Amino acid sequence: LLSKPILACTRAVYFGKENQTITGRSMDWSEDMDSHFYLFPRGMKREGGGNNNPIQWTSKYGSVITSIYEGGTADGMNEKGLVANLLFLTESVYPEKVDDRPVLYISAWAQYILDNYSSVKEAVEDLQKEEFLVKVSKAPNGIYGNVHLAISDENGDSAILEYIDGKLVIHHGKEYQILTNSPIYSEQLAINKYWKEVGTANMLPGTNRAADRFVRASYYINESTQTADPNEALATVASVIRNVSVPRGFKRENAPNLSTTIWRTYADQKNKRYFFEDTANPSLVWVNFDKLDFSSTGGVKKVILTNKEGLTGDLTSKFKSAEKFEFLTE
Repeated sequence: LLSKPILACTRAVYFGKENQTITGRSMDWSEDMDSHFYLFPRGMKREGGGNNNPIQWTSKYGSVITSIYEGGTADGMNEKGLVANLLFLTESVYPEKVDDRPVLYISAWAQYILDNYSSVKEAVEDLQKEEFLVKVSKAPNGIYGNVHLAISDENGDSAILEYIDGKLVIHHGKEYQILTNSPIYSEQLAINKYWKEVGTANMLPGTNRAADRFVRASYYINESTQTADPNEALATVASVIRNVSVPRGFKRENAPNLSTTIWRTYADQKNKRYFFEDTANPSLVWVNFDKLDFSSTGGVKKVILTNKEGLTGDLTSKFKSAEKFEFLTE
């Protein structure tokens, strides 16, 4: 069993003019995660994984997500413009099962959010009730998915959810637009505050460490031109996320928290377009939600992304009927 994480990602929310909001993220990992686009419709019967009293629900909203290992939702946007991003957090400690609440594995955590909520405020108000228990999932390579979750909506509202010492901690507010990995979020905020006081305009930390990526992403996303032009806004967010990405093939001894960036996503929450960038095939691809069928009769659909066949451009018409995957458990 591999016990050390090899994931290091970055997420940033861009506030443009005229409510132009885009959430971008990088996915850093040591191997191909067999990631693909899935379209999940409204009205899907769902459960949170495993046979240990899984939580059950019916999806209220359709979504397009990026899968991992054909067993988890790592990233995605629903038809209301709510975005969910999973990022690794070594310090995550999930609650022990000590009561009869139903279980949700973290491989299904992001999907549960996308299926059930239209805004960050709605999600936070419901999730803080803690009506279910979140349990850690294990990837096929043996690594346990200790993660925290970022959510954002089309109005730029944001929340970071972490399990620290078995307790759910939520940071809710538009100011929480950046997320990386370790340390826990409250300490990341303190580090960023220090750099602001030092003067980030003249000196930025330049390593691939999570704390340094946090500072750079925070500075660049807010110092970049704020525009209402969706194409310019997309280009801006992409440039920031690329700036905090880890070069492909990067290796460093005794640095388990650093891995190469394997893909990036950008969610245009105003215009409902969802973009994917595979660093092994660096042509941007996307889907346009206005042309997708999220109805309950539309069924599950899939676009294979990591087949190295040179996919490019608009993939909206490329979805094919598919079976839903089962969420990873322990």
